[in-house]
Amino acid sequence: MSETGQRIRIHTGDITRLDVDAIVNAANSSLLGGGGVDGAIHRAAGPELLAECRMLNGCETGDAKMTKGYRLPARYVIHTVGPVWQGGSKGEAELLASCYRRSLEVATAKNCRTVAFPAISTGVYRYPKDLATQIAVDAASAFIGQNALPETVTFCCFDRQTAELYRQAIAVLAERDLQR
Repeated sequence: MSETGQRIRIHTGDITRLDVDAIVNAANSSLLGGGGVDGAIHRAAGPELLAECRMLNGCETGDAKMTKGYRLPARYVIHTVGPVWQGGSKGEAELLASCYRRSLEVATAKNCRTVAFPAISTGVYRYPKDLATQIAVDAASAFIGQNALPETVTFCCFDRQTAELYRQAIAVLAERDLQR
């Protein structure tokens, strides 16, 4: 496995319990909380997170903004807004890749050594998980292949099936690296 591949990890569990420098929140554009991962992060971080998010004036799809982690083990929360799946012809792949890239840029600006991502846009935004995981792995790999930070990127999966999709995406990446 390449050095880049060694810097990518897969974890099955609750992202709000990870002791990393930053966790990424699959947020909606208001940044004021919602369901799924977004709601779980807001509940675990406490009301201070919502108060800080109110000052950020939302976030565009494909962009990312950072707050403190408050009651979370993570020092920071990076909020990114993924695209809603509309069939794949509305720029969804580029927007999703941008979520990962922008989140990693924001993390690097704060010298974060460890960052954990959920499966952005694969819940209520209905992005097909197999496509989304490959985009996530490709975007993270490209970024860490050109940057010293973060030292590790963890994909935190809600279930074993999603974790297996990430393992498959990493295998595809490794195969492409071998062919180069």
